Amino acid sequence: MIEDWTDRFQGTRNLPRRVRDRLIQVARVIQLKKGQQVFGPSNIPDSLFFLYEGRIRVSQTSDNGREIVLYRVDAGDSCVLTTACMLAEEAYNAEGIAETDITAVVLPKPAFDQLAAEEDAFRNFVFAAYSRRLIDLLRVVDDVAFGRLDMRLAARLLELAGDRKEIPATHQQLASELGTAREVISRVLQDFQKREMIAQSRGRIALLDKAALATLANSD
Repeated sequence: MIEDWTDRFQGTRNLPRRVRDRLIQVARVIQLKKGQQVFGPSNIPDSLFFLYEGRIRVSQTSDNGREIVLYRVDAGDSCVLTTACMLAEEAYNAEGIAETDITAVVLPKPAFDQLAAEEDAFRNFVFAAYSRRLIDLLRVVDDVAFGRLDMRLAARLLELAGDRKEIPATHQQLASELGTAREVISRVLQDFQKREMIAQSRGRIALLDKAALATLANSD
């Protein structure tokens, strides 16, 4: 049982107490298992979504089957796509999958509409969070259109690894992360391996030289 979930999110934590109490009263907590679909192209969102624990991968698949990861929602964040589709009353054009077991807080649209109309602080919080996430999404578009793939792959390997030295990932999964073809990823990874920055085994990639990867990721 979560006593006061509004403490988990910077935006809600800074809201006036009366607004936080209203949120606690009308929102509900849900839990999903790793691998479950959180939302998909056939759904029209009817709630504002706050991720309390876990991580969600948001991706889009083209007509020819190529997938690209748009962004991830981490604990303490809201989902820009949910907000946008709920405001427009349109179905999702992407899919959200739980990468871990997740706990989320959902605010039904009628309660959202009422709070947004009556509480300036809540409305400002929602649109500030929406703006930040939209900027992140535009960076993805810019990277796909103009970014060097070796730099993007190095950065994504470091991001996926975090504090670890090895990640479970196939070439196809990395291609989906970056919106490119598996064959292209394979060529770049082979180059990384020749330069002794990584080592590959079936379904796993060891990061041998994180410093070199970081230098590449931040190069111009």
